[in-house]
Amino acid sequence: MADMSASASLAMTHLVPLAKEFDEDKVTPGVLGFIVFAVMALAVWGLMKSMNRHMGRVNFAEPEDAAPKGAASDTGNSTA
Repeated sequence: MADMSASASLAMTHLVPLAKEFDEDKVTPGVLGFIVFAVMALAVWGLMKSMNRHMGRVNFAEPEDAAPKGAASDTGNSTA
């Protein structure tokens, strides 16, 4: 720590009493972690709402065949 500036050294000196109270084994995400989680939760909620809206517009009924049943179909024989 020989290359620390004077202001950084002063800041470290003032934070030493706080460091004694700080538990190094306990890590919390803080406010930023909560904000990121909340934004991600809102994004997932919006995507799910949009997906439900789009799935409601899908027609799951199969259309009846346009070709008659007796029409010739492709048998897989190729002339090329």
